[in-house]
Amino acid sequence: MAPPRRTRATGRPGPRKGGGAIGAPQAIVPARRSRPGGRSAPRRRTAVRRYLIGMTGASGSAYGVDLIRRCPGEKYLVLSDWARQVLHSETGLKPSDLESHVKRVFADSDLAAPFSSGSNRYDAFVVIPCSVSTLAKIAVGIADTLITRAAQVAMKERMRMVLCVRETPLSSIALENCLKLSREGVVIMPISPPWYAGPKSLGDLVAGFTGKVLALLGERAGPGWREAELD
Repeated sequence: MAPPRRTRATGRPGPRKGGGAIGAPQAIVPARRSRPGGRSAPRRRTAVRRYLIGMTGASGSAYGVDLIRRCPGEKYLVLSDWARQVLHSETGLKPSDLESHVKRVFADSDLAAPFSSGSNRYDAFVVIPCSVSTLAKIAVGIADTLITRAAQVAMKERMRMVLCVRETPLSSIALENCLKLSREGVVIMPISPPWYAGPKSLGDLVAGFTGKVLALLGERAGPGWREAELD
């Protein structure tokens, strides 16, 4: 290695060729990753939030319908066979009435659907309403339908999952299943509409609960309780 060049005026070491001072740390510029063939990877665009929503045969389909209508982003819906029947008996709606609010509707029997694989990511999986039968299957690792398979995928891939259980009273078995899943990071959210907002109708009660679900997902759902006092 050649000795440092000295200046005429002082005899002290001068800057190296290229302007960098001796001992000064050099800026490290990270290499841009390239794809096979020398092509640079494209920059990832800001993605719209993606939600997977499952509806089971538990009573309370109005909550699922309201969430589907109000939740922003890219939504995919999975309806179990009994969910389709309860949807019609409780609300008079058919699955086709919900198609305009989601990107696609999947049958619960479709285990070949994209969300059976963890390679298709989403921001949250919400089962609303969630029956205790579905809760039990998820808790013991059964994946015999698209809803239960997607639930197993969500847990193994550490994606957010919210189960809006619609049952009362709860047996010791159901409570143990809730505790087991909660310890795995699943949010257990029994359907319990809030009254502190002064609901004036059944629709207000339903919206009060789905608003709490939206807030849990990080979506804006209206003012909180006594929120004006925070200004």
